[in-house]
Amino acid sequence: MFYKIGLFLIGFTLVSNASINIEKLDTFKSDFTQSIKSTTGKTIEYKGAVFIKKDGKILWRYKTPIIKNVYVLNNFAIIDEPELEQAIYTTLETEVNIIKLLEGAKEVEKNSFLANYQNVDYLIKTSNEENKIDTISYKDRLENSVTIKFNDSIINDKIEDNIFKFTAPDYYDIIRK
Repeated sequence: MFYKIGLFLIGFTLVSNASINIEKLDTFKSDFTQSIKSTTGKTIEYKGAVFIKKDGKILWRYKTPIIKNVYVLNNFAIIDEPELEQAIYTTLETEVNIIKLLEGAKEVEKNSFLANYQNVDYLIKTSNEENKIDTISYKDRLENSVTIKFNDSIINDKIEDNIFKFTAPDYYDIIRK
């Protein structure tokens, strides 16, 4: 479930920027803080960086509280868990359709957009400065409240393709789902 949450966020990272100016968005990279609050009030916070290219390459690098890398290309994902010395290779049930997300995002007030994807509502807030993405908030299918705050976002800077490539070390356990 953890990686499914991240995969939905990937699409909405692009939505928020694309709702503003999709034609000019080629790359996006940013530090992030992801907070997930359960229905019982327990909160867990993840921090890391995200790298996205318009051609569908995505990398979420989680740094705390655990190190984890989530590589996505269209409907295929690899979850690299160095601390567990394992990698999970999985085909996603559905491809994140960025165009559909963009078409569905509507401005509800200044710097706030609402999008619905697979029956989940996402609130996307942008900053006044250059309309950069600030936060994405939603309730997941388990009724957890999820908020992702982006910091130091950079749009259309060069991102080398080699960061999206993963080769498991020989000592890793490989799990295929």
